[in-house]
Amino acid sequence: MTETAAPSRDLKYVSLLWAGVDRAREIADLHSGLFDPAWDEAAMRNLLDHPASTAFVAFDGQSKAAIGFVLGQLAADEAEVLTIGVTPDWQKLGLGRRLVDGLARAVKRAEARRLFLEVATDNDAAIALYGAAGFKEQGRRKAYYKRPDGTSADALMLALDL
Repeated sequence: MTETAAPSRDLKYVSLLWAGVDRAREIADLHSGLFDPAWDEAAMRNLLDHPASTAFVAFDGQSKAAIGFVLGQLAADEAEVLTIGVTPDWQKLGLGRRLVDGLARAVKRAEARRLFLEVATDNDAAIALYGAAGFKEQGRRKAYYKRPDGTSADALMLALDL
């Protein structure tokens, strides 16, 4: 019996593409596999249709599959990461950092001076990612994230000077 090799998970085969409303379904599908509660296609479409939104979808060039996304929004000289996600098979390989860096470059070109985000205090992997990208803590929001099981988690408010 011949075994076929699993597709490689190499970032050199990954492309980031600008995402508009035509990508709402793909992003919603990715989001639903990563977050509970998830944002549906209509919510994604509304966010992507906003003139101040900036979004990217990451595609694996070998499988042609959408494997990650980032969605941000500009307001004057500030921007905010609204949501970001990477499929489990592609986590811990640097794709999240590539998505954050791509959004940071895009909003900087649009004259944003700071990029903000919120992250649950119990999301160690995301906190490490944002720290490595240069984000600094600006404050906390108590019980900001409500979990499906009725528990909650505080949010760290982070900012990156661009």
